[in-house]
Amino acid sequence: MARIAWSPVTLYRKFSLGDAIFLIILIAFIYAISSLNLYYTRPEQTLSFDLSPTKLPLYSLFSLLRMIFAYCLSLIFSIVYGYAAAYNKRLEKILVPLLDILQSIPVLSFLPPVFMAVLTLFPNSRIGLEITSIILIFTGQVWNMVFSFYHSLISIPKELREAADITGLNKWQRFWHLELPFSAIGLLWNSMMSFAGGWFFLMACEMFTLMNQNFLLPGLGSYLSMASLKGDIGYILWGLASLVALIILLDQLVWRPLSSWVKKFKVEFTEGEEGTESTVLLWYRRSRILSFLGRKVFAPLNERLDRFFRIRSARKIGEPEGFTWVRIFNLVISTIFILLIFYGLWGLISLFMKLPLSSWGKIFVSALATLARVASAVLVGLLWTLPVGVKIGTNPRLARILQPIVQIVASVPATALFPIVLLFLINLAGGLNLASVLLMLLGTQWYLLFNIIAGATSIPKDLLEAASILRLKKWDLWRNLIFPGIFPYLVTGGITAMGGAFNASIVSEYIIYGGKVIKTVGLGSLITESSTSGNNALLAASTVTMALMVVLINRLFWKRLFKLSEERYT
Repeated sequence: MARIAWSPVTLYRKFSLGDAIFLIILIAFIYAISSLNLYYTRPEQTLSFDLSPTKLPLYSLFSLLRMIFAYCLSLIFSIVYGYAAAYNKRLEKILVPLLDILQSIPVLSFLPPVFMAVLTLFPNSRIGLEITSIILIFTGQVWNMVFSFYHSLISIPKELREAADITGLNKWQRFWHLELPFSAIGLLWNSMMSFAGGWFFLMACEMFTLMNQNFLLPGLGSYLSMASLKGDIGYILWGLASLVALIILLDQLVWRPLSSWVKKFKVEFTEGEEGTESTVLLWYRRSRILSFLGRKVFAPLNERLDRFFRIRSARKIGEPEGFTWVRIFNLVISTIFILLIFYGLWGLISLFMKLPLSSWGKIFVSALATLARVASAVLVGLLWTLPVGVKIGTNPRLARILQPIVQIVASVPATALFPIVLLFLINLAGGLNLASVLLMLLGTQWYLLFNIIAGATSIPKDLLEAASILRLKKWDLWRNLIFPGIFPYLVTGGITAMGGAFNASIVSEYIIYGGKVIKTVGLGSLITESSTSGNNALLAASTVTMALMVVLINRLFWKRLFKLSEERYT
């Protein structure tokens, strides 16, 4: 059974490259935080911030800090939410449909309530703007991670669960030694996709308009937004070059070492391939600083958590069942939750009553137009990501070459490329519609590709070797091994891709370039326009319509595939 543990490193240099990398990263973050503090102490900020390329390294650090905070929030949320949905059948009936709704709500639809709530907590403070930006990035990162972790938990083989029961693992040991390792591969690839999704929506999260007021935070996203607003291709290319450089650094220092490390959690009965380990991972393993943190911080913390859950389990066994304080707490929380739901429903109904009948007709036509674009984008994405993802996932040498390339291409905000796309497509028949589908495809195909790669990577090597010995034909190989092996991941990718496509409609159907508004009929266009103008009634109605469409598609189509993957392909 796989497990996660901090193993002491006996052979390391006095000061390794791993130590140097760690210290450089730490110094960069301290510098970024102190520099950001200077921005907060300056007089009132305006939109005319410095577009000089020399500012890009600092802007990159600001954006990276927001992305890391949002990712940490996403990871914690994914584990808690996925765990609750997987192991509490009563909660599962609420949480899984709620997840369908939440992942279908575009980033900008979260903006008004989040902004108002944060502004109430932090009045007349730019910290409120910073928190708003981080929460918006979180809403663009988290949903595919939740789906991945939840689906991994319900897909754990029965034999592994029985082994955990026989060995008497408590809840923490079961999580640390079985559940987290089993979900590690899918969670890692979806983490890469989440970061890519965060970069994609960074422009909308660092510079936005609400109730005809402009808000801006210094960063790469706002730099690209300002460059696009001015129509300056030179500044756009400088911003994209900085983003690509940052993505390459993250791939080499974070994602590639993690991809190499996470292979040890693959469920198989043959020895793993040699010579595929990341060089940077070897540097980290020789690091005195990381070794010290592992021995003095993380290992004792793990032991304390283990001891806490062991004592808690013993107490729980000895306690008679009754109306405990835990049940009282759950009852209070449930009551508050139900009251908040009714309060929200009443507010929505009040907003809907303000809309004239003509607006509802406009919403219906827009919904059909967006649905057609989403279906086209997901279908086209599936046609190329399925063979390419399987090829990358089953070929470690190819994965080492293409992983950073995929990371870069997936992370480049398509909205920054849209002006260039429009130059080529705007004069064609249906040019704006075609450009909108293309932009939607650029933002959603990666959910499919990353999940398919994760699924192909998790196929046991011994089964691939058996198929090779039997000399199965390509069709038989796909039908009997590859497709069943990747099917659970493909379903997760399909759900998140469709939700991502609906989310991407807000930036693909409404574009501001060179001071001009370019838009087409669609729900994304309605949501962006109503958010900008402060039309909360139209914003709420458009968002609810989009959420209802996604929930219906998920309930009628994706839920059946989820059940099939759980019953036949675990």
